[in-house]
Amino acid sequence: MLPFHGHVSAFAVDPIEKKPLYHFAPGATIASVGLFGCNLSCDFCQNYAISQALPPGSTRVTPAELVSRALDVDSIGLAFTYNEPTVHFEFVAECAALAHHSALANVLVTNGSLRREPAEELLELMDAVNVDIKGFTKAHYRSLGGSLSTVCDFVQIAGSLTHLEVTTLLIPGFNDSDAEVREIAAFVATISPDVPLHLSAYRPAYKRTVARTPISTIERALRIASEHLRYVYTGNTGAHNVTHCRHCGAPLVTRRGYQIDRTGLQGTTCQGCGARSPFTEWPVDTSP
Repeated sequence: MLPFHGHVSAFAVDPIEKKPLYHFAPGATIASVGLFGCNLSCDFCQNYAISQALPPGSTRVTPAELVSRALDVDSIGLAFTYNEPTVHFEFVAECAALAHHSALANVLVTNGSLRREPAEELLELMDAVNVDIKGFTKAHYRSLGGSLSTVCDFVQIAGSLTHLEVTTLLIPGFNDSDAEVREIAAFVATISPDVPLHLSAYRPAYKRTVARTPISTIERALRIASEHLRYVYTGNTGAHNVTHCRHCGAPLVTRRGYQIDRTGLQGTTCQGCGARSPFTEWPVDTSP
């Protein structure tokens, strides 16, 4: 067991879109918990204070106490986020099992650096996952202390077991080339062209001080990724992100920051033409 097992670095009630998850229970809020530590060493980490250290005075909780907290707030479930949750595999798995017993959803926000057997075990307990793909070369992952093939395997397993979305933080001079964006989008499309891809703008953090990602880079990457994927969104740009009906083109959900307008939906269908939407609702709709 880790010496900081169960030590919580943060607990907040967030919009589900902040994970980011755009196609899972749009407009919902979720209890979000951060722990400590990470299995990568990204010099651009925006949460380095908790991923690279164990500050004194952190609070230790049991899985039962954490689930009780989630039940006490306006939340559809528990999101394991902020640091790398898979470092705390046993704790997260125990929390997730208890959450399901209480009809709560489980969300995992992860870098996907977990091998097949434990990945399958943990993902069986998850209702939605966002995987951060840091780039698409072996050299990039080696520089971070990780493995591209491990992450690709994890993404494929997640796509077969649960609701999946993918994020890439585009960093100037690191992973923002046209070729790398195209490879990421093409890989995600092999799982399904309906998997949402979030392309987020980097800003200087931790040890990396290059200038923030230009909006023009994000716009170019969106065009390239959209050649392979039906749903590509931008992050950290201030732009509105709209999900349109694939059948009639009407806006289903419009996002302005974390303000959500879902008046284009009637239940799980398009208000305009009645076509089924691309969203997974919670509780999951199991009707034919």
